[in-house]
Amino acid sequence: MSSSQQSSLETGLVALKKGNYYSAITQLVPIASSSEQSNTSLQAQVGLVMAYARTGEISKAIALCKNLIESDNSEVQEWAERALEHLIKRQKRLNSNNITNSLQSTKQQKNISENNTPNTDLENTSFSISGNRTTEKVSIYWRQARRAKVWQPLRKYNLIPSRLLALGTFMALFWVLQVMLELVMGLTNQILDKLPYVNPLSFLYSNPSSLILVLLLILLGLSPWLLDWLLAEFYEQQQLSKDILYSHSRESIRIIQRTCQLRQCPVPKLKILPMAAPMMLTYGNLPRTARIVISQGLLEALTDDEIASIYAMALGQIHRWDFLVMSLALLVTLPFYKIYQQASTWGNKTEKPIFRWISCCAASLSYGIWCLLTGTTLLNSRLRLYHSDRIAAEITGNPNGLIRALLKITVGIADDIKKQKHTCWQLESLNILAPVGYQQSLSLGSMAGQLPWESLLIWENCNPYRQWFTINNSHPLMGDRLQHLCQIARHWHLETELHLTNSEFSSVKPQSFLLQIAPWLGIPLGLFLAGMFWLTWQTAYAFHFLNLKWIYDDWSFVTGFLMIGFSIGTVMRLNAFFPQIKPFTLQGDDQILKLFTDPVALPLDSVSVRIVGTLLGRRGHCNCLAQDLILQSSAGLVKLHHIPWLELSATPQELIGRQITVTGWLRRGATPWIDIQTLETQSGTIINSPHPIFSTVLAVIAQAWGAYVMLTAQSVAG
Repeated sequence: MSSSQQSSLETGLVALKKGNYYSAITQLVPIASSSEQSNTSLQAQVGLVMAYARTGEISKAIALCKNLIESDNSEVQEWAERALEHLIKRQKRLNSNNITNSLQSTKQQKNISENNTPNTDLENTSFSISGNRTTEKVSIYWRQARRAKVWQPLRKYNLIPSRLLALGTFMALFWVLQVMLELVMGLTNQILDKLPYVNPLSFLYSNPSSLILVLLLILLGLSPWLLDWLLAEFYEQQQLSKDILYSHSRESIRIIQRTCQLRQCPVPKLKILPMAAPMMLTYGNLPRTARIVISQGLLEALTDDEIASIYAMALGQIHRWDFLVMSLALLVTLPFYKIYQQASTWGNKTEKPIFRWISCCAASLSYGIWCLLTGTTLLNSRLRLYHSDRIAAEITGNPNGLIRALLKITVGIADDIKKQKHTCWQLESLNILAPVGYQQSLSLGSMAGQLPWESLLIWENCNPYRQWFTINNSHPLMGDRLQHLCQIARHWHLETELHLTNSEFSSVKPQSFLLQIAPWLGIPLGLFLAGMFWLTWQTAYAFHFLNLKWIYDDWSFVTGFLMIGFSIGTVMRLNAFFPQIKPFTLQGDDQILKLFTDPVALPLDSVSVRIVGTLLGRRGHCNCLAQDLILQSSAGLVKLHHIPWLELSATPQELIGRQITVTGWLRRGATPWIDIQTLETQSGTIINSPHPIFSTVLAVIAQAWGAYVMLTAQSVAG
């Protein structure tokens, strides 16, 4: 038994004795779900039976008791038989078959008599058992916590930071476009200068800033109608009649009309996308030109009040400045994504090698540009959702309904990816405006039902460094969002849909986190060393010891120090980040659930795994950068990271849809993933992914580049 398991077991049992049943469940479920039959696992299962019984989740307690009855340990069997008898009697006294709908509050749940389940001294109980067991996948449990009937308005939200952020996003988008255009103009003139009989074009030497600014302002003014055309032409967007919406959610119509009346603005145009995955987005440049778009999958996946909460979220986004900036960003990025889609589709159909190579380059370049432009909106995309969640709760008085809606959207997205065997184009291209990110839905949505939501979200609530791992994410951590909604529910004296705990777990060692970010810490270290270097040589020059005037006349040497610092940090982290994989240390897919529920795990704390599953993703040139590789295992969906290189025998794209064995490093971050070492098919085909080699090469290049910059620095003063 590992020390972490022992610590979690003790924490869970202490919480159980204190009556903190949901906290106990969160701690004990990962241990009880282990495939190993051990004393620790049995004690966790016994504790779970008691916790489930006392929270009213009788069916789960009965299922665990039936599992314990099959144990070879006589003491466990006897205890489980007595407990099962009491639980069955308790279940018969329930009038409704749907127990989840009968539990309205935690107070009622805690009033279940402790005599319904036999007591046992869990800390002193000792079981000896060996063997295997199977854990049945349970259905998703919804508490159906109620909404507020009367509620007070929340404290006013300070919009100044969000407006500054929207302005910063516009400036970042403008700057990236300017750099890209200047690069294209410069390369064009360089090529023309090398060609015979052709002269460089003089206008390509001009500054394109004014042109880009005017173009962005024109696009900003026309964005509602241009996006209408793009979404109708390429995504089959249609008008959504109020009658159809009324048939799915009467409350949505009432909320839209009432909110627009209070704000004295026209009702936004309602539209629908024929997508199976749940999706919602808003776009426009003013409240009177706003559009609210939902997918068919969202109408089918959510209930009346949950759909209304999503529409309230959309209304909360419309009156923010970032509403028009995000609409502009979507308008700018969609054409590049469509070029990527069309080029890769054409490349998959053509058979001539030269055309396939051209299509691969075009698809990769356009996808890279799309990622770069989308990256300018990441911070805005994350932070605006906290405010829209808050407004949605205030409009409806139903934070619990929004919690259920967001979680059901994650499940719907994961189900859609499993059914389609890849991430659909719409999900990725519209991701920056979606209420839930498709990447964060992979593992969270596919593992729903195997563990309670509180266990699945424990890392996103308790890891002290979790926010650092969302820098490259388009959406905030789901656990943080739901925690804010639970705080609103408690502010209105409501029972919460989730019982997210803020338990004090053992904190992550600062040394581990510093080693995790060592490559990026090397950059300020390089800057510091550059300053010391400059100061030393300037002092020497002042005292006439040395005459290296270029040291303070040519500041390009600073770049060299920065690259060397990054290289040193990468090398320092290399061995810890990619520990040697030994056959006897390889773990199975049960490690996915364990690592998912470890609140103090960092990506550095990798687990060497060997997992069998089905490889999902786009085929052919649509996936030439390996951007859409997903492993579907018995535990759920996990993102795969692969380094494309000169594969002579096969590429991962050729294995899509086949059963494979993945060997690599399983990591826990904002999105869990596996760094691939090898992919192996049943026929024996092996594909290697050189992650350690790539990191080493990157460090060497950075080191060489930095040294070259420093050695070739020239005096600008002559």
